[in-house]
Amino acid sequence: MGTRKRLISPTTQPSSPDQKPQQQITDPPIAPPKWGFLFKLSLFSIPYFYLIFFHFTIDSHLRRSIIINAGLSLVGFFVTVRMIPVASRYVLKRSLFGFDINKKGTPQGNVKVPESLGIVVGIVFLVVAIVFQYFNFTADSNWLVEYNAALACICFMTLLGFVDDVLDVPWRVKLLLPSIAALPLLMAYAGHTTIVIPKPLVPHIGIEILDLGWIYKLYMGLLAVFCTNSINIHAGLNGLEVGQTVVITYAILIHNIMQIGASTDPEYKLAHAFSIYLVQPLLATSLALLSYNWYPSSVFVGDTYTYFAGMTMAVVGILGHFSETLLIFFLPQVLNFLLSLPQLSGYIPCPRHRLPRFDPQTGLLTGTNDGTLVNFFLRKLGPKSEKSLCIYLLIFQGIACCFCFMLRYFLAGWYK
Repeated sequence: MGTRKRLISPTTQPSSPDQKPQQQITDPPIAPPKWGFLFKLSLFSIPYFYLIFFHFTIDSHLRRSIIINAGLSLVGFFVTVRMIPVASRYVLKRSLFGFDINKKGTPQGNVKVPESLGIVVGIVFLVVAIVFQYFNFTADSNWLVEYNAALACICFMTLLGFVDDVLDVPWRVKLLLPSIAALPLLMAYAGHTTIVIPKPLVPHIGIEILDLGWIYKLYMGLLAVFCTNSINIHAGLNGLEVGQTVVITYAILIHNIMQIGASTDPEYKLAHAFSIYLVQPLLATSLALLSYNWYPSSVFVGDTYTYFAGMTMAVVGILGHFSETLLIFFLPQVLNFLLSLPQLSGYIPCPRHRLPRFDPQTGLLTGTNDGTLVNFFLRKLGPKSEKSLCIYLLIFQGIACCFCFMLRYFLAGWYK
């Protein structure tokens, strides 16, 4: 998280004949990707591929599509790794950079960090997702309309996120941006608008399935607003925005494979496969960005990435028909939103940056009274370094995802 510096046009003065031309000062190149860190993270993919190839019996055409999508996602990973340094030079030329507030008072706090590198992830993701259509969808596919509508939403949100990074729009406008970006999906959505009543409530309500009609589409729009903004406000540490996205997307992939392997309904399997087709490129490109954004961060992701990632996960949750499960995956973001609500609503004064205090002498962060999960952890755990605090928060994110799987296991057959 950083304070963005705006481009200031220098005043041009006529140069005298005896005045020597000043040597142009170029910014140093960004640090290389953290390959060792990425290798450790790649080990977490072993259970996912074990479920695909050994544990579950998955239809050959579905497995083939998933593998093709994974291969394209891997290509997207390497393209993103290569493009981020190139894009960093361009954004620095346009003075789109920030200073790391959590390193203020140290030499690292004076380094210009390129901002809004989420635009690279969004573009590569969209290219991978579009190319994948050639291998999986036919012209008369029932899923093609919703797939393109999903890509339109994600593209729209990426654009609006980049506009936010450049123009720095106020909070009340940020709440409206996801609603606008979700319109293509809401207009093209042709799926069911029904919900299954929990079994304990069926005797009291008298029906097992309830058709919500337009209320269901309203819920879809609100879910998109929540997911995009919840990633955006649960931030402030190197690697936190991308790290929480990586954890959630990995949990979504595991959930989808488990549902495909356990179900006998072809339509239900296709819905979860649809989710995988979008989540695998999201995970691959996010890992590439995390290799630069992990502590110490050499690039900032900007609102472009948080909006893009939040909208993508909202879309897969809606079209994959597991929005309830998605909200439990987002449990830390829900808690952070509840803690932030008094300040976001204006009931309590809200500063521009609700970040913890950094002590340059010790290199530790101390929690403030601002209503964020970051400050809450620091108040409970005591002063921590930025890296260790981020690890604690990501572990909590993983625990929330594990809790979701346990909850589904214990409630299966009884709740729904």
